Amino acid sequence: MTPKPVSLTEKFALFSEPWQPKRIGKVDGYDVRIVRIRGEFVWHSHADADEFFFVVEGVLRMHFRDRYEDVPAGSLIIVPKGVEHKPEALTPETKMMLVEKSETVNTGDGPANAQTVADPEYI
Repeated sequence: MTPKPVSLTEKFALFSEPWQPKRIGKVDGYDVRIVRIRGEFVWHSHADADEFFFVVEGVLRMHFRDRYEDVPAGSLIIVPKGVEHKPEALTPETKMMLVEKSETVNTGDGPANAQTVADPEYI
């Protein structure tokens, strides 16, 4: 396979629904995903996986049980495995790029719900 640049702008233009991560690449068993978020997600954790969140546009608030961290565009936050967290968009929409193990389910170790995406679409 010949490597080619990936335009985040072009990939984000392919979908509009929030909380539906899309795969855009793979790196050694990890997915590179993008997602649009609006409002709050659910509390969850991942027992066996760290999560990397890079904010492309907007502002992310990452809630933890004892505090929160605001992450503006151009910044990132890494949530260690086992840490309970809840993402929230502080702007009408926040666009993010994620790097996580390919088998990682977005709602973590808890029960599946309406926002669960176990096998993200590859775009």
